[in-house]
Amino acid sequence: MKFRKLIGAVALMAGTLMAGSQAMAGDKLRIATEGAYAPFNMVNAQGQLEGFDVDIARALCAEMKVECEIVAQDWDGIIPGLRAKKYDAIVASMSITKERQRVVEFTERYYSNVLAFVAAKGSNIDTSKDGLKGLNVGAQRATIAGQYLEDNLGDVVNVKLYDTQDNAYLDLGAGRLDVLLSDKFPAYDWLKTDAGNGFEFKGADIDINDEIGIALRKGSKWRTRLNDALQAIVANGTYEKINAKYFPFSIY
Repeated sequence: MKFRKLIGAVALMAGTLMAGSQAMAGDKLRIATEGAYAPFNMVNAQGQLEGFDVDIARALCAEMKVECEIVAQDWDGIIPGLRAKKYDAIVASMSITKERQRVVEFTERYYSNVLAFVAAKGSNIDTSKDGLKGLNVGAQRATIAGQYLEDNLGDVVNVKLYDTQDNAYLDLGAGRLDVLLSDKFPAYDWLKTDAGNGFEFKGADIDINDEIGIALRKGSKWRTRLNDALQAIVANGTYEKINAKYFPFSIY
């Protein structure tokens, strides 16, 4: 989902939790997430990580009966942190791309994603290339949405890229953006908030066959175990329960 630049940053520890009372001594999976991508990963009022990604990570650890340590890591440095062995896996709504596969490997997908345009309710926005010509169109930088915007519309629109999704929402709300291009599911969540109440999806979804996986270091021992655990939580209904907590439709 996110198209990441490999820029270093320091991982911020967000606390340790046990994923099941049967965790094997010494068998720990260290997982990084961003903590700034609601409803998939965010920090609550108590300073704790939560969201769809976090719940899936905990469910996988419980299924594998291992201790699960989850940390927050700034988006731009999340792959460098993995490669530097600060943690073992990334569960942060990361798209499986050929560029990333050169430096990390992925599990099977744990959900799929499409892109969507968001603009003010009642605005006469035509989301065709000609219709968007000359408008201010934004996206989070180093993401699939940002890359799509630059590659496909950069020659006709004024591209504005943001360090976080929240900052993109703020500029859309303040009128500094005419249109936002976003992963659909986090935008769906934002549209239900007071800040997003005056906005809506525009035009058709953009299906770019975007599959979201768990990133691991090359040759990681965890890949097979995580794939097996993912299949298990889908089969036993755990995945469906987590999905329903955030969305009234399946994102798998």
